[in-house]
Amino acid sequence: MDIDYVAEILQGSPLAMARVITWLENEDERARSCMEEIYPHTGNAYILGITGSPGTGKSTLTDGVTWHLRNKDLTVGIVAVDPSSPFTGGALLGDRIRMTRHSEDRGVFMRSMATRGYLGGLAQFTRGAVKVLDAGGKDFVIIETVGVGQDEVDVMRVADTTCVVLVPGLGDVIQSMKAGIMEIADIYVINKYDRPGADQLFSEVRYRVDQDASIKDRAWVPPVIQTVAVEGKGEEELLEAITAHRVYLEQSGKLLEKRRDRIREETLQMIHHELFRIIRERLADNRRIEKMVEEIMDHKLNPYNVVEKVVNEWLPSSRLK
Repeated sequence: MDIDYVAEILQGSPLAMARVITWLENEDERARSCMEEIYPHTGNAYILGITGSPGTGKSTLTDGVTWHLRNKDLTVGIVAVDPSSPFTGGALLGDRIRMTRHSEDRGVFMRSMATRGYLGGLAQFTRGAVKVLDAGGKDFVIIETVGVGQDEVDVMRVADTTCVVLVPGLGDVIQSMKAGIMEIADIYVINKYDRPGADQLFSEVRYRVDQDASIKDRAWVPPVIQTVAVEGKGEEELLEAITAHRVYLEQSGKLLEKRRDRIREETLQMIHHELFRIIRERLADNRRIEKMVEEIMDHKLNPYNVVEKVVNEWLPSSRLK
C-alpha cells in the first residue's frame, strides 16, 4: 500500500518528515509534489536560529532551550547543520550526540543535515526541512548552524529570531564585530560565562550594542544574555529574551515584513537552483561541458565568452554583449 506522505506529515509523523527531508537532500522528484501540497500548511512555526563560531556551545544551548520549550508543552523541530563527512558527504552527527536527552521525546524531531560544501552556515535544503517540520505541527523550529565563523550569516534570512553565541577567549571576536556574523544578532549570548575574560567580553559587546543603537536609532536593542549552558544557567533568561523579541516583531509588524523578504529571497533562490539544474543537465549531454573545458584549457575559448554563449542560447531575451 502506498503511503500518503503529505497526510502523514500533517499528522506529525516523524517517519514521513524524515523521508521527505531525505528526498529534498537527494533532489528526488517526489519531494517537489510533497512540498507543493504541504506549503499551504506552513507559516505557523516560530523559527529560531542559533549560530556562532565552533566551540561556543551552540548544541548545548539548543538542547537547553528545547528542554525549556518542552516544559511549556511546546513541540520542537531541530535542524542541526553539521560538517560533511569527507568520505560519504553525509552529516557527522556531532550535534545529535550532544542532544541525546530528547531522543525518546515524540514532541521533539531532530534532523542533522550535511553542508555538502554549501557556504553560509546552512545546508542547501535547510529551508525545505524547516517547512516540513512547520507543516508537521512543530511550534518552534530551531536551526543550529554548522559553526564556520564570521561569514555564517544565511541563518538571518531563514530565522525569525537569530541568537549569536560568543565565548570568552576567542581573541578575534571583538576585532571582527563590524562585519559578518556580529551584524545579524537579535540576541547575543555569552556562553561559558564562568570562564576568565567573560566580564570583559560582556562589557565590550554591551558597548557595541549601545553604540549601534545610538547611531542607527534601532527600535529593538539586542540584549546580551549570560549563560553556562552545560549547567543550565541563564537558559530561562535566554528564553525570555526570545519571547520578548517575538512580541516586538509581532506588535511592530516586523514579523510579516521579515517573512515577506524571506519568501522573496527563497523564491529567487529556487528559480536560480532550477535554472542551474536544467543548464547543467543540458551541458552534460554529449559531454558538451567537457569539450568547453578543453577549449578553455587550450585558450581557444575563455570562461567569459562561454557564459555569454550559454546564456544567449537559453535566454535569448536577455542577451549578453
